[in-house]
Amino acid sequence: MKTSQDAYGKTLLAQYKHQTATAEIIERDDDYIDTGSDAGLYFTEYAQWSPLERRAVEFAKGRTLDIGCGAGRHAIYLQEKGFDVTGIDNSPGAIKVCKLRGLKKALIRPIEDVDKFKTNSFDTIQMLGNNFGLFGNFDNARLILKKFSRITTPDAQIIAETRNPYLTNEPEHLTYHRLNKRRSRMGGQLRMRVRFGKSIGEWFDYLFVSPEEMQNIFENTDWQIKEFIEPEAASYFAIICKK
Repeated sequence: MKTSQDAYGKTLLAQYKHQTATAEIIERDDDYIDTGSDAGLYFTEYAQWSPLERRAVEFAKGRTLDIGCGAGRHAIYLQEKGFDVTGIDNSPGAIKVCKLRGLKKALIRPIEDVDKFKTNSFDTIQMLGNNFGLFGNFDNARLILKKFSRITTPDAQIIAETRNPYLTNEPEHLTYHRLNKRRSRMGGQLRMRVRFGKSIGEWFDYLFVSPEEMQNIFENTDWQIKEFIEPEAASYFAIICKK
């Protein structure tokens, strides 16, 4: 990603430098715009996380890869707990923030390039902060899961968070689900980009799934869902292990 297009990274850098509420502006490809969350969310400490998030992160073991590490809140927490943790993000600004905050291993690397890591490099892959969405779509998820298999140990696990897109009554979102179906896309497959000031990020796909859809993604792969954490909730977690 070109630094000039890194609206997400600029949002995090502004939050880090000024310590003031910086809104994350999200634009969807149906012209829907959401101010999103306060960017300060990416800097929260363990005590400020939801009980489900605290429960999920405690499943981490061994060498850990934090995908879409953002400002590094999960990776830094594990590093402070003594873990050997590597954070990756395709945003140069995000990685700069991680390094400024003390994350020792932080790399500019999109999820598609995880196979640049050596075989058996990690025992845990984290996809927290709804970062299961970075798979983008069904086919891409299956391709990347094969890459995950190569870079992880035989008893490795994935800790993932996502949102069930269908637990909504908002007309704009229900209409978008129908639009996606007409385009032969998954209902919760968003096409979106981030804005900050005059900077506009590149369009990318981000995937929200129901527990049933997640099960379908892992079918006939090297991975299986060991357990869900609160699958009835809008935001839920999954612990996934190798078969």
